[in-house]
Amino acid sequence: MAEVHLPPTLPSLFDDLPRTVEVDGATVAEAIDGLEQRWPGMFDRLCQPGPELRPHINVYVDRERAGLQTQIGPGSRVDVIAAISGG
Repeated sequence: MAEVHLPPTLPSLFDDLPRTVEVDGATVAEAIDGLEQRWPGMFDRLCQPGPELRPHINVYVDRERAGLQTQIGPGSRVDVIAAISGG
């Protein structure tokens, strides 16, 4: 299982969603699918049609920039970071 760390904005949108979740999956896409199964609507928050990650969502696997097809393994750390902008 991989450990997924979510941005602080997501738990307020989903009941019982912790900031850190363990999920099964061989890729980032499979991990997001696992989150979607437990918290419907999660996929739409993180991805757009294509599918691809939304422009304001950055994902890192074991501190390396990642995409949906990036491989993850047991014990991997997946960080989902929402970009913040302002002016």
